[in-house]
Formats: sequence, structure tokens, C-alpha cells
Amino acid sequence: MPSNEKELNCHLFDQLSILERIEAVTKDEAALKQIALERKQIERKLYQQPPLVKE
Repeated sequence: MPSNEKELNCHLFDQLSILERIEAVTKDEAALKQIALERKQIERKLYQQPPLVKE
């Protein structure tokens, strides 16, 4: 479990990077829809106010 917000954000950005790499190599519409949904959920965590972790 991440101990601070910076560490948590790094994990979320890593997840976004993975989705981008998968998206670049697939043409499957169902997979692309799922990727878009996952991206939206990750970005909601990444940019939420107040932050997930209080320092």
C-alpha cells in the first residue's frame, strides 16, 4: 500500500501507461471500450479532491 500521495500517483500513472501500451496494439473494439472505462476510473482517483492520502 502506498504510504504517501506521491507514491500513489506514481502507481496510477504506471497504470495509465500500461493502458496506453495495450491500446496502441489492439484493434478490438470491446477491449478499447474497457480501456477507456479503466482510464476514466484511474483518472478519477488521480485527480480527485481532496487527495486520497493526507500527509
